[in-house]
Amino acid sequence: MRPCRGNEKRPAESVGPAEPGAVTGVCSPGPLEWFSHMIENCYEYAVAAKAQGRPVVGIMCEYAPRELLLAAGAVPVCLCGGHAQTIPAAETDLPANLCPLIKSTYGYHVLRQNPFLEMADLIVAETTCDGKKKMLELLARSRPTCVLELPHKSDDAAAFAHWLSELRRFQALIEERFRVRLTPKKLRTAIALMNRERALRRRLAAFLQADAPPLTGRQLLDLKSSISGIPADLEQYQAAIDLLQTSPPLPDAARRVRVLMTGVPLVHGAERVLEIIEDHGGLVVCLETCTGLKPILEDVDPHAPDPLHAIAEKYFRLPCSVRTPNRRRLDSLRNLAQAYRPQCVIDLTWQACLTYAVESFQVREFCREVLLLPCLALETDYSPSDSARLALQVQALFETVRGQADAPPAGSSSKGHA
Repeated sequence: MRPCRGNEKRPAESVGPAEPGAVTGVCSPGPLEWFSHMIENCYEYAVAAKAQGRPVVGIMCEYAPRELLLAAGAVPVCLCGGHAQTIPAAETDLPANLCPLIKSTYGYHVLRQNPFLEMADLIVAETTCDGKKKMLELLARSRPTCVLELPHKSDDAAAFAHWLSELRRFQALIEERFRVRLTPKKLRTAIALMNRERALRRRLAAFLQADAPPLTGRQLLDLKSSISGIPADLEQYQAAIDLLQTSPPLPDAARRVRVLMTGVPLVHGAERVLEIIEDHGGLVVCLETCTGLKPILEDVDPHAPDPLHAIAEKYFRLPCSVRTPNRRRLDSLRNLAQAYRPQCVIDLTWQACLTYAVESFQVREFCREVLLLPCLALETDYSPSDSARLALQVQALFETVRGQADAPPAGSSSKGHA
């Protein structure tokens, strides 16, 4: 079954290196094989939940508080498009010079080819970037949509108060629409579920802190789901952890350049740049994006007296480029660089993603002056037409890194003493 056109993934056995002993525990049969059928698994789960009377809610961003949806018995599913095939249909209504993620998502709406979107009882999104915000106005003409107003001031008490009021409004909307009461007990149960999921994914990511880790960044990226809180997924996360603890390291880990990747999300189907990096001698040991570590670094306080307040705090602290000033992103990069020890940073921006494009200057400056790491800024879209150019830029970065590693220490001399 392939419910979404263009959602075909590479076979599990082709994701990792071909050498014997490489990530044998995670390859088929096993967790990676399970998650290679992620779309099919999610579809079956959503259909079964729908048959049981549970609502399906489409989300467009990591700012959507999944805990509120899970507490209502709803199924939160990510609708972000990652395929170029749906973009031409989107451009009948949207401008061509718009973020490919927005256009791909809207293209599925035009073509009606995303079954999760078609079965959604509600779509919830936030006022993040202007392009997505205006696209939602078009989407709302024919689909039930709730837009949460996300304040952009990241360190303002009044901004947080407004965000909390938005979540209280959202809670009331959920209760009315789905005829359920979100009691503190239900919220705490959902908090515990999401905290467990985040903790498992953090443990998986931590394997890449090793000098010679047992999996690649591409394989780690596959170990996630479009729907949060699926019990079978949690079991597979734990199974992957158990297998990786005894799996041999990557045979070529010492020859690869360790990369911290930051920037825009690599949603399902849009993994091309990460694959280029690892196909040309890199190892993405840390993915600081909305599809990587960014949304799972912090949990919701399970002991807070007001669970909704605690949920609001966790999501308000997400360091997206739409926030200003976005110092938390730089703080996060510093902490992740210490933990994962990259040799360089690659900052990825989708074309027409203005907030990440402008913030890239600060990221490059921070990497150069604080992290003391070379940083490469890449800009692309969903088309593979520039893959050769991206590969050349990545290879040049890696040559620089290797040249620095081979250079003698400052003040030393290559000549022997007389």
